[in-house]
Amino acid sequence: MAQLMEEVAKALGTPGRGILAADESTGTIKKRFDSVNAQSTEENRRDYREMLFRTSKAMSKNISGVILYDETIRQNAQDGTPLVDIIQKAGTIPGIKVDQGAKPMAGHGHELVTEGLTGLRDRLAEYYELGARFAKWRAVITIGAGIPSHACIKANCHALARYAALCQEAGIVPIVEPEVLMDGDHDIDRCDSVTEATLRTLFSELYEQRVVLEQTVLKPNMVISGAACATQASAEEVAQKTVRCFRRAVPAALPSIVFLSGGQSDIDATTHLNAINAIGDLPWQMSFSYGRALQAAPLHAWAGKAENAGLAQAALTHRAAMNGLATRAAWSPDLEN
Repeated sequence: MAQLMEEVAKALGTPGRGILAADESTGTIKKRFDSVNAQSTEENRRDYREMLFRTSKAMSKNISGVILYDETIRQNAQDGTPLVDIIQKAGTIPGIKVDQGAKPMAGHGHELVTEGLTGLRDRLAEYYELGARFAKWRAVITIGAGIPSHACIKANCHALARYAALCQEAGIVPIVEPEVLMDGDHDIDRCDSVTEATLRTLFSELYEQRVVLEQTVLKPNMVISGAACATQASAEEVAQKTVRCFRRAVPAALPSIVFLSGGQSDIDATTHLNAINAIGDLPWQMSFSYGRALQAAPLHAWAGKAENAGLAQAALTHRAAMNGLATRAAWSPDLEN
């Protein structure tokens, strides 16, 4: 089992490939469907995700894993085939989101702590039987006046570590996602210091919970300017500060780092990933685990209409291919045309 988990952790960050995050909650995907005037029914959600998973070129060539939502991992395609089987037949690894969302942290104003540890052992056993071989838990760290507090960072990292230990007990590779949000007007240096503090705390907590790093994947934010910051850092500065931060705080034993896009545009997410990999000589595989940055184009092409499936699949194929190139530092803007 240990060997299999190490293989999965490496495979998820394989150069040329990355993760499709299709684990939007029912509320989140409704907002995205509303943006294209599509109804968020169970059938429509199934059809949309089935369309993504049947994008054969992207799935077989550039997508290493798919993060699913609880509803989706239990669904069958229109022809009765379990969606998990479609993913596996493409040579892609099924995964599952297991946290139950970020909730207000008592006594800490606007700070959040992610919940979901209660009953997790039993849920993981069920998800393993349903085909999941990796899982994801997201913590949310907000930058603002006087925050994040050390208590918030520690509480979230402790929960991430306990979740990761339970995953490995169940034979499931944990993706640990400590997201320092890009919301706000903070500059890149503030993001840098908060990200480093969060990562240092995370790996301390993982060590205390006896989590095996070789069987673990990190899904972090990039070190980037706040979305409302008047001065936006260049791609080169984002790459340099991200790599410097990770060299300081992330152990080399970790096999794969798969970045979240965190609200970046499609092109920015690809540009920054390419610049990070262009630095080279890194101890980890540096790949992607994008949701909106992979799905925005296919979602708008689809617009809730079955006849647009081909256009949507072409859009996903393109974005997956561009990010696949970025994992090898082989992307350039002219390829977008």
